[in-house]
Amino acid sequence: MSELSREEQDIVLNFEAAVNMSAEEIEDWLKTEESNSVGQKESEDAESKGHQSGRHIVKILRKAESDYTKDDFAHMKKVISYIHRHSAQQPSGSIVNTPWRYSLMNWGHDPTK
Repeated sequence: MSELSREEQDIVLNFEAAVNMSAEEIEDWLKTEESNSVGQKESEDAESKGHQSGRHIVKILRKAESDYTKDDFAHMKKVISYIHRHSAQQPSGSIVNTPWRYSLMNWGHDPTK
């Protein structure tokens, strides 16, 4: 496999800076009631977009850089954008038990870290 382009290297660096949870931490989190309680869903019993994203992030984190696909890079860009955008909307007061934090954690970022 060829080496990463400059743009791909930048995406990986920004992804690694934004995602501060390990694959194991995300997997454990996605099993919780709190994780499933937040996010946009197509229907009442559908999986939320954030939950789907979390599963994709786990797969990316477990891959070697040389195995990243175009879809992985596209998802990394989406994750970076979501985390930056959502982080800017931090509510006042304690954030520990908030839907805001739970949503970010579905996307691989725990703002309490």
